[in-house]
Amino acid sequence: MWIYEKKLQYPVRVSKCDPRMAKFLIEQYGGADGELAAALRYLNQRYTLPDKVIGLVNDIGTEELAHLEMIATMVYKLTKDATAEQMKEAGLGDHYADHDKALFFHNAAGNPFTATYFQAKGDPIADLYEDIAAEEKARATYQWLINMTDDPDLIDGLTFLREREIVHSQRFREAVDLIKEEQSKKTVY
Repeated sequence: MWIYEKKLQYPVRVSKCDPRMAKFLIEQYGGADGELAAALRYLNQRYTLPDKVIGLVNDIGTEELAHLEMIATMVYKLTKDATAEQMKEAGLGDHYADHDKALFFHNAAGNPFTATYFQAKGDPIADLYEDIAAEEKARATYQWLINMTDDPDLIDGLTFLREREIVHSQRFREAVDLIKEEQSKKTVY
């Protein structure tokens, strides 16, 4: 069960209308290494993980939904005052024609979200290593997004998200160590 606090996990501010940057941010909304894929990956994998890490994976999956909300807010704020011509110039003409300024789950190239972006193997170690890789790819993407903007307000929010990806990666690494330790205790020589 979730309790929604009706506020963002971290304040989202942008300094200017920038549909070009919104196009790039959409990658973290509906892309392979984005927040939706992460949330669904973790909330799905939790059912086949050992009891000792279910809570961790559930908590991180839930936090990824909060990150999805932050990305949506950023994209909305970056495009809310954009004209149709600005959307087209930013490479969002196809998106605008299909959805106006409504968010839609696709990546920066316009490819729709697909469940093939993530895996659930049923093996705790394999799944957690996939989760670590997902967090590291998201961290890298956030860094690249930071590198592509000069908006200090947007950089602040993106930096927060990048740092949370680092923490998630660390927690998943700890979960791997915990499971390996438990498995070694069960190994009979």
